[in-house]
Amino acid sequence: MSSSSSAMSDLFFTSDLACERDFRVLYSSLNFSVKAGDLWHIKGRNGAGKTTLLRQLAGLHSVDTGQVLYPNEATKVIYVGHKLGLKEQLTAEENLSWLAGLNGFSTKLQRYAALEQVGLSGYEENAVEQLSAGQKRRVALARLHLCKAEVWLLDEPFTSLDQQGIVDEQDWLNQHTLAGGAVIMTSHQDISLPQVKVLDLSLYAGSSLGDLSREGGSST
Repeated sequence: MSSSSSAMSDLFFTSDLACERDFRVLYSSLNFSVKAGDLWHIKGRNGAGKTTLLRQLAGLHSVDTGQVLYPNEATKVIYVGHKLGLKEQLTAEENLSWLAGLNGFSTKLQRYAALEQVGLSGYEENAVEQLSAGQKRRVALARLHLCKAEVWLLDEPFTSLDQQGIVDEQDWLNQHTLAGGAVIMTSHQDISLPQVKVLDLSLYAGSSLGDLSREGGSST
């Protein structure tokens, strides 16, 4: 397959991507591609640039060196950050309405259905300030079920979830990738899905290591 046709099969890819903070190179010469069905686990020490990378991929952080390229401009991306961006005084359904509005229109029935999918049936009209930390994260994650997007960018999505919540979310990740979507995420916890690939940012700390094509294996 030619390099041009290979690029066209990617949902997106990076080209010599780098990030510098306070005159320190967090990572450089980062080249990797994301295809339909991929599940990437971004690893690295604290301060390695994991969140910054996700925000660069989402178009929420400037790219001074290198490129993030989406061959199909119609590719839809959802970013759920570590900071959830919920409004405490609004209900779970109202927050989801606002979040979904970032990606398009939704009906109240659809929002209720999405909240049910994340285990919040009966909490739709509860103010977010009354919810536990794990329930708040489920409100934010309900957006994934409401706004259909090929690419999910998730920053520490297991935070505050109990063990069953983590099992449920890994099931959502599995279903999304099996349906042809892609997930790029950070997590301090291991992901127990066979299709997971690891991107270890410590290997790119101020270095020029070439294209990344490994799967699994690397850890910090």
